[in-house]
Amino acid sequence: MLALGIDPGTASLGYGLVKEHADGSLECLDYGVIRTGAKQPMPRRLQRIHLEIRRLIEAHQPDRAAVEELFFARNVSTAITVAQARGVVLLTLQEAGLPIAEYKPNVIKQAICGYGGADKAQMQEMVRLLLAIDEAPKPDDAADALAVAITDVHSYRLTDFAID
Repeated sequence: MLALGIDPGTASLGYGLVKEHADGSLECLDYGVIRTGAKQPMPRRLQRIHLEIRRLIEAHQPDRAAVEELFFARNVSTAITVAQARGVVLLTLQEAGLPIAEYKPNVIKQAICGYGGADKAQMQEMVRLLLAIDEAPKPDDAADALAVAITDVHSYRLTDFAID
């Protein structure tokens, strides 16, 4: 199974593709960020996100996708722009016909580190170990997206539940 994980954002959107092999081992196939220019109009930034996510789907043909849910306590303006990007991502995944799961940040941290309050360094190191890669993935948005994909692979395996 191949899972596409997304850490939504407008300026920097993280993505990660994680493959689960028949023996249960995990492999990182690709990860990175989609960046948009702060001076570009929001519709153009959202279009770039849409086109890049669609390109990733076409190139890798994932079996499913997972997106981190929003959690903002302070900055409403940032929450709104991230929500716009998240909406574009969900629409793009839906148009591609992918099963979509959504996970709260503390659930992802619990799944990866065993502690819902894990910090960025702990998350990056555990992602590195789980994927058996030489260096912790950077930037943070890409590492977070890989964590979303790993969480989805583990969750799907445990529940054996297909999302409509």
